[in-house]
Amino acid sequence: MKKLLALALAASMTVSLASCGKTGGDSGSAGSASSTPAATGEFNWRAYEGTELNVLFSEHTYADAVKAKLNDFQDLTGIKVNLTTMPESNYYEKLNVELASKSGSIDVFMTGAYQAWEYATAGYMEPLEGYIENSSLTSADYDYDDFIDGVIDALKWDCVPGHAVGTGSQWALPMGWEINILTYNKQILADHNITPPKTAEELLAAATALKEFDGSGTYGLALRGTADWGTIHPAYMSMYTTWGAKDFEIEDGKLVSKVNSPEAIAMTEYWVNLVKNGSAPQWATYGWEMAGADLGAGKAAMMWDADRGGYTQNVAGASAQSGNLAFGTVPYPTDAGKTEADMKSNLWVWSMAMNSASQNKEAAWYFLQYFTSKDFMQWSGTEGACTDTPRESVLSSDEYVKCLSDAEGYYEAFNTVKDTASIYFTAQPYFTETTTEWAKTLQELVTTNKYSSVEEAMNQLADTMTQMVSDLDVG
Repeated sequence: MKKLLALALAASMTVSLASCGKTGGDSGSAGSASSTPAATGEFNWRAYEGTELNVLFSEHTYADAVKAKLNDFQDLTGIKVNLTTMPESNYYEKLNVELASKSGSIDVFMTGAYQAWEYATAGYMEPLEGYIENSSLTSADYDYDDFIDGVIDALKWDCVPGHAVGTGSQWALPMGWEINILTYNKQILADHNITPPKTAEELLAAATALKEFDGSGTYGLALRGTADWGTIHPAYMSMYTTWGAKDFEIEDGKLVSKVNSPEAIAMTEYWVNLVKNGSAPQWATYGWEMAGADLGAGKAAMMWDADRGGYTQNVAGASAQSGNLAFGTVPYPTDAGKTEADMKSNLWVWSMAMNSASQNKEAAWYFLQYFTSKDFMQWSGTEGACTDTPRESVLSSDEYVKCLSDAEGYYEAFNTVKDTASIYFTAQPYFTETTTEWAKTLQELVTTNKYSSVEEAMNQLADTMTQMVSDLDVG
């Protein structure tokens, strides 16, 4: 399925990156260039009563929150919604097929910011600014400016490879976002006289010391390790960027991989050592689900992953270790001359987007609008298990602060890291392919003797990644 998307992307690139922003058409018609929605008159939630929408989501607490309030939306608008959810492990395969068909079989879908670089370039996403700015389609109390700048900007891009996010069309709206910080079991650490680590060196020492802390199968630090892009973007990319490394730079109008820079090599040498000495014996099979499960079961003493992964394990009754978990920030490498001021977390944003081939675009916009509204997000952030709200008004509300304060160190860590949290990957439409290749190399460094050194592996990886993006002309 990834090959199918890659072929579609390659076809779109031969047309020209300048076509980015051309979508499936005016509302109700596929195949023509996108235009600003033409609705006029006063805003009316019942304007598209009787329309039927098909929505495809990945299984997640964000999707669960939408499900919980779906009847309220249908009652308010008269719009019928068929909501399908499926595990993330095969969600994107299904989504890629539906989008590539350009049939309009789905109207709204769930996505991340990185995937938007691929989908927008291929013409699969409807730009949303025309809907947001149309007072006939957007309720006066929607308050687009209430979104946290760094989060909403992560979903804007001008579709020029190498250009930073934050300019261009608004391709999606945030459901929630995640920073990547350390979660630790304060009871296990206390029992072994280990202070919660703040630096990379302390993290390695703690993870190594906690190997088999409670017998075979227990270990120090849960990390992702599968051979796909999901292994690179959370903890690894956060440490990589904190170390001072970059994935690509622009040279002579082309993207050139920099995964073999001195900083990248030193960081990856550290990471391989960390995994071999302190992570799960079956690390290469671990995604976020298994990492979180081990933390909640008490098999792992620590986890470095999305903050909400640790948070959900700590909710009363959610796991065997609920109440025993606490939260740190981003470990920084003092041996590389870094301090707390250098901490950087890579950012993930779960989002909703509109299929450019949808024949129900105004109704789809009503769905997007309702489930990213201030009222819905106040509820989802305090009662719907959707931590890391993308709205400033919710973030500062007494109810939200009280909700998060029950998790020791969470709110403090979140506020410490959030202002420097960003997408630290270079925006380009082959993100999935290049980052999956990166994860495969990392896995080989840990589990095989294929390379004589990390430097050899990263040199080969840099050549491969540069070749993979060689057809892109960048600004």
